[in-house]
Amino acid sequence: MQRGRSWFGCVPMSKAALPVERDFDLPAVKPSWPSSDGGFAKGSIDLGGIEVRQVTTFAKVWSTTQGGQDGLGATFFKPAPVPTGFHALGHYAQPNNRPLFGHVLVTRDASGTGALLAPPLDYALVWSSGQDDGAGFFWLPTPPDGYKAVGVAVTATKDKPQPGEVMCVRADFTDACEAEESVWSNDKDGFSATALRPAVRGIDARGVHTGTFLARSDVAPASVSALACLKNNSAAYTSCMPDLAQVNAVLAAYSPHVYLHPNDPYLPSSVTWFFENGALLYQKGNPTPTPVTADGSNLPQGGGNDDAYWLDLPADNGQKERVKKGDLAGAKAYVQAKPMLGGTATDLALFFFYPFNGPARAKVGPLTIPLGMIGEHVGDWEHLTLRVSNFSGELLRMYFSQHSTGAWADASQLEYLDGRPVAYASRHGHAFYPREGLVLQGDSKLGVGIRNDCAKGSRMDTGGGRCELVSAEYLGAAGKVAEPAWLGFERGWGPREEYDIGREINRAARILPRAIKERLAQLVNKLLVGEGPTGPKMKGSWRNDERDP
Repeated sequence: MQRGRSWFGCVPMSKAALPVERDFDLPAVKPSWPSSDGGFAKGSIDLGGIEVRQVTTFAKVWSTTQGGQDGLGATFFKPAPVPTGFHALGHYAQPNNRPLFGHVLVTRDASGTGALLAPPLDYALVWSSGQDDGAGFFWLPTPPDGYKAVGVAVTATKDKPQPGEVMCVRADFTDACEAEESVWSNDKDGFSATALRPAVRGIDARGVHTGTFLARSDVAPASVSALACLKNNSAAYTSCMPDLAQVNAVLAAYSPHVYLHPNDPYLPSSVTWFFENGALLYQKGNPTPTPVTADGSNLPQGGGNDDAYWLDLPADNGQKERVKKGDLAGAKAYVQAKPMLGGTATDLALFFFYPFNGPARAKVGPLTIPLGMIGEHVGDWEHLTLRVSNFSGELLRMYFSQHSTGAWADASQLEYLDGRPVAYASRHGHAFYPREGLVLQGDSKLGVGIRNDCAKGSRMDTGGGRCELVSAEYLGAAGKVAEPAWLGFERGWGPREEYDIGREINRAARILPRAIKERLAQLVNKLLVGEGPTGPKMKGSWRNDERDP
């Protein structure tokens, strides 16, 4: 999928090409999205009087190859070209350790008043890498009263930027922002450049990600509050979300391949298969369970996770062991479509169900230690989330749930197969990662932690009808998606597992020193003891943004 080219002519390129000096393009040909009356993938979005477009082409202003992520430094760009009639809000920054793949929003006042944008009164120098031309100079705009700056400007000379280099936005069209990722820092001068995102993110939140960054130093210690993100004030803030046909087209374009570990016997299944193969509903105080119907229509709805009901495996031991192993052939990904970032992005959360979560394993130096019953539980839900731009329909990033937390990876950092992204489910615990290999949760320096092993075993291709859309509230009555009954079951998808962590660790690791055992117990409590096996609607991300580490 072709993006615009970056311009590196402003400053000479380094002798050894850096990853950032290569533009990233999605490996598949850009799809042709189904037409609709809505605004999805049409290039611009009206925020209620301010029109915004997404610019992905840049001119390089200044670069450093020292420090930062992987010690490769960072590069700072200005959007170029800016469409006629539009204005930049700030410049773009990216670490050098990845291909160039980003965007900034540019704006124009579409209200007819001419009062929603204004040039800064002045610029304050935050930091410079030197005093001669060719150095990097970082400038914080001074907004007029009633306006907010949204980004900083970078120049390669000590002359202040022109007043219209970036524009400020009337305060009621802005929202609070927060730091997202450190792009680059210089400890000597206390300088840092940090990418920004809306502070409040969720289905109903209006903050818009602008792609800008904050610069600060010991000389000019600006706080995040010095800048803002945009705010979508449109009454129809979901008007640029994909319709049902477009959601299905996006899934066809980006639905991931999932590799299961070759030594993991506990595979995913469909929810229906789990119910049809003997899943039982228990009620507190009643020793006699009830078989769950194939569609889950006899499951109690609402009520929260109050321990009044829970699901469990079949009572027959032989059937129980068979169900634990899942049914990969019929497994599905259950999809929730939701607006994010003020309706300028669509999140497609793909939920995977496993009848059983296997036991955890610890790593202590060269030793791998099975942790007995620790980590075992019935009913495991994990998910991947595709974030798609509503300006273009382009895949921006993918989220990998990892037990009670998770991590985002930009589209440029993903592995692809047949043009679609790849994820790896860890052995027994089913946490998702973007690469195969060992991820140690714990103290990597000491080599003590919980193992998350990923490798290419069986592959679940979520394309070809294996994605089932189960929720898209924003479509309303006209395009309503019928939610299955089991989605409203808010109790445990397995009984609450209770065991003495210290005793289990003592059994599994008798030879280890006491201090190491105590450290393992702390890790287990932090990483493996959490919400328990509740369904998708009980996850915090159902209505909010994904959880960071």
